[in-house]
Amino acid sequence: MSSDTTAVADFGLIGLAVMGQNLILNINDHGFKVCAFNRTVAKVDHFLDNEAKDTQIIGAHSVEEFVAKLKRPRKMMLLVKAGSAVDKFIETLLPHLEEGDIIIDGGNSNYADTQRRYEYLTSKRILFVGCGVSGGEEGARYGPSLMPGGNPKAWPHLKPIFQAIAAKAPDGAPCCDWVGEGGAGHFVKMVHNGIEYGDMQLISEVYQIFRDGVGYTNDEQGDIFAEWNKGVLDSFLIEITTDILRFKDTDGQPLLEKIRDAAGQKGTGKWTAISALDYGMPVTLIGEAVFARCLSSLKDERVRASKALAGPSNCKFTGDKAKLIKDLEQAMYASKIISYAQGFMLMREASTLYKWNLNYGSIALMWRGGCIIRSAFLGDIKNAFDADKNLESLLFAPFFQKATSTAQDGWRSAICTATMLGIPVPALSTALSFYDGYRTARLPANMIQAQRDYFGAHTYELESSPGNYLHTNWTGRGGNVHASTYDA
Repeated sequence: MSSDTTAVADFGLIGLAVMGQNLILNINDHGFKVCAFNRTVAKVDHFLDNEAKDTQIIGAHSVEEFVAKLKRPRKMMLLVKAGSAVDKFIETLLPHLEEGDIIIDGGNSNYADTQRRYEYLTSKRILFVGCGVSGGEEGARYGPSLMPGGNPKAWPHLKPIFQAIAAKAPDGAPCCDWVGEGGAGHFVKMVHNGIEYGDMQLISEVYQIFRDGVGYTNDEQGDIFAEWNKGVLDSFLIEITTDILRFKDTDGQPLLEKIRDAAGQKGTGKWTAISALDYGMPVTLIGEAVFARCLSSLKDERVRASKALAGPSNCKFTGDKAKLIKDLEQAMYASKIISYAQGFMLMREASTLYKWNLNYGSIALMWRGGCIIRSAFLGDIKNAFDADKNLESLLFAPFFQKATSTAQDGWRSAICTATMLGIPVPALSTALSFYDGYRTARLPANMIQAQRDYFGAHTYELESSPGNYLHTNWTGRGGNVHASTYDA
């Protein structure tokens, strides 16, 4: 290995796709010297001769050269495709590293893989960090939201760089802080992406009500969303929705209406829904958002069904349009509160299970700028956790109790209107169903328990003696033997 005299770079980054290049340029802008490497070495030279020309960025043409150019403890980030490519690069790097060196995975890795890599590299005395990066290409270049988690010994070395390059909230605070140990960083990023799925679905449902139910033009809708962006819905996604609605194709027609209505997905929303099922958390809105994308992909089948299946006789709104606009604003706001409440419930459960000790106020702060779900609304979430760090649910915070109570009439009215018009609103309606279920002291699950015991002898508890499992011979024909009890 080369001597220390060649170790001149403060940070190293592997992976020169657009995100990697932009992150390197961002780090360089903040006064840190970066060494770039890519498996296809020609990309390194091209980057140095073009995008990185006239900067202090340096390159390497081999893993050995890359490692040798990094100051100790070596800090290197992988921005490569999630999955086996990360494991392969780690194995390629390991022979050249020393105790205390830091490997950061900045890709969209599954948190379970990050947890595994953290444990493996801890045994090798290498500090591993899984860092969620949000904000897309522009965020990477000018200020992303960064969610690092893994070995806490790495944080003092990364903090000056990460907090310098991160987006800044309106109050100037960096949208980056330490999340927790193990796979915590990528878990939080996963939940972030799941919430993003939910927010996008909510907006899409409102757009369809305006388009198909009311008959508003795209420009008229753009004006409504622009006005909403001045209030409680102030957010990046509402902002870009306004731009999308107003955007015209070369023929002067709205480009949006020419786009095929079959949504894609890369998996993080699905991971969130699966994790919710694994941990028994009712993250219903994100789940419905994922299923809505799945339904949208059945395009040809839906076209056939549209000709075969009847809907309501009157599918055009004839009521008070101004009231409907207010109702939908309240419905979207209340549903967003539910989505975030569910996301934080899921993080709380994972934090307890893995002993991550997540700082929920800091997470809300990290999402206030630089990321896709950034919004003024997140400041209220941070305030709620600042007021009570042991807050059981956002819905117990006085601010959100008042907000959902105030929004309730409009929320219910908007969903009723959509239902009567035959317009699907899976995210809006599941949010309200969760809210009503969460505030119900006695749900009908006693019927389910009785049914389970009737057909499978799965036992039940009495209200008067929870924890004491009983079985009843409901028909008089069965015996007293019962199945083992398990959590459903």
